[in-house]
Amino acid sequence: MTVAPADLIVVALLVGLEGLLSADNALVMAIIVLGLPAAARKQALRYGLLGGFAFRLAATLLAVYLIRIAWVKLFGGLYLAYLTYTHFWGGEDTGDRRRPPKAKAWLGLSPFWATVVRVELINLAFSIDSILVAVAMSPKTWVVVVGGLLGIVAMRVVAGQLIALVERYPALVDGAFVIIGWVGAKLCLDYLHAAGFIELEIPHWVSLVVITVVFTVAFIRARAAGPAEIDSSEATDEL
Repeated sequence: MTVAPADLIVVALLVGLEGLLSADNALVMAIIVLGLPAAARKQALRYGLLGGFAFRLAATLLAVYLIRIAWVKLFGGLYLAYLTYTHFWGGEDTGDRRRPPKAKAWLGLSPFWATVVRVELINLAFSIDSILVAVAMSPKTWVVVVGGLLGIVAMRVVAGQLIALVERYPALVDGAFVIIGWVGAKLCLDYLHAAGFIELEIPHWVSLVVITVVFTVAFIRARAAGPAEIDSSEATDEL
């Protein structure tokens, strides 16, 4: 295998691209994992990372067929819309609502493994675009795989930082679910556009601007509300 300087440049570009395309993915992962007990969050993200590696490798090798499962975006978007609906209109008062939703058993799985499966499904829904873009940037499989895997590691680090931030400022949870609702709507619109049902296509940079504005406003409001009191019973190592 010959490694040219241009290949290393493409790998670096793919890592940066993955970081940009996965900002919303990292936020959704952070909110889902926050539903677990503090001691289990790091492990859930680790399993999600391993699953992301396996999926990215398989999907890169099968990229020519990936476009055929674009319907995954629709289901991912509907699931995120459901999460947003239950958060804002689930009957809880503001104080309870600003606590991340507790992990629940699902499909016969324990709350922990159900959370890991949800993380993997969300990764699948978000990964389609970034994989197809990566394959278009380089004809070399190893370049696409290495760039994508390093990008997943970067996304896991971002998710860990977001978890710590939301734990410190619980009022951020509302803003996070506004972003999750927006991302869910965009995934559904992306599917409808790709399927030819609508002509509207939202550029990714527009989505990033919306996410940045909502997160900034939510962070300013959360800072004004003040940090949460630290519960020593849930203190854990940094994620």
